[in-house]
Amino acid sequence: MHRRLTLVIHSLNGGGAERTLAAMANHWAQAGDEVTLMTLASSEDDVYELSASVNRVCLAGMQESSNLLLAVINNFRRLYRLRRAIRDANGDAVISFTDKMNVLTLLACAGLRQRVVISERVDPRRHPIGRSWSFLRRWTYPWCDTLVVQTEGVRNYFRRFVPESKVRVIANAAPEPANAPAEHLPRKPWIVASGRLEKQKGFDLLIKGFGKVVGKHRDWKLKILGDGSQRESLADLIHALGLAQSIELCGWVESPDTWLRQAELFVLSSRYEGFPNALLEAMAAGVPAISFDCESGPSEIIRHEIDGLLVPTDDVQQLAQAMDRMILNPQERAACGQRALEVTERFSRERFFQCWEAILSAKANKSADERET
Repeated sequence: MHRRLTLVIHSLNGGGAERTLAAMANHWAQAGDEVTLMTLASSEDDVYELSASVNRVCLAGMQESSNLLLAVINNFRRLYRLRRAIRDANGDAVISFTDKMNVLTLLACAGLRQRVVISERVDPRRHPIGRSWSFLRRWTYPWCDTLVVQTEGVRNYFRRFVPESKVRVIANAAPEPANAPAEHLPRKPWIVASGRLEKQKGFDLLIKGFGKVVGKHRDWKLKILGDGSQRESLADLIHALGLAQSIELCGWVESPDTWLRQAELFVLSSRYEGFPNALLEAMAAGVPAISFDCESGPSEIIRHEIDGLLVPTDDVQQLAQAMDRMILNPQERAACGQRALEVTERFSRERFFQCWEAILSAKANKSADERET
């Protein structure tokens, strides 16, 4: 059935949430739906490619606010532009990603009789958004038709102020299995990590942990893929620890899969997560993984001692020990890497979209019933 879908997010400038929503837009557009994807940021900053059939709308509302008054004014401007754009798109459903964008979308849709599905993409128990935004989230989230979260722990958090019947859990999908030529890239003594260079991702902890083991394994290198506000401070830390010859900040890379297929090991050092795409992507490339066992995500992906290792969150010493163990045991790495490939079946793209279709079709049926009565 042909549908009109309106997808909303702050930007497409990197990040797991942005990648997922871009993939959803492309999937539905290729299936014949009329898809509009709108962002507050300009499309000049997009790093994820959209199908030509996706209608891309930029609202140019990402300017910084230097004081409280200007912040209020800018947010009213964003709301006005967003409301007008959503009304003009006239979608059968509006789907919004990320916390602040969800609040703005719910406010913008007030009174429009639009069906709104919102999705949290990180753990709200650990990710601060400020007192005002937290208040607005508690106030507006009950207005949604459906709230999609990624783990049961996050679901339990929101059940305190969002009706239980509205909250659904949908885990991220792993990438599709790679084609044959890519599988033959030779492995190198690399540990790869990827993500935004922000405090949440814990790359400072990873650098310190790697520094504890690299002296015994001089041929091993740490490659960190991604960019962000902490790039300079991480570079300073690398130099301060004398690790400039062993650690490379590779910046944003368009195809991390190429790096992963040459890696012997992947490490996720996040202080907290939602449901990490980077971890799914690494395991789908057959790379054994080590991760901090942060409150949401990794323990639902890694099967400890089967396809990777989980270590206590923020524990640099145990992270170092886990890396040392994997480096010293190539047979264990190979066995874990082989089992890691099963992530593409456990978190399949097909299952992901079946879950989303169940939400959209249920709402569509409800809407049709309401019109008939």
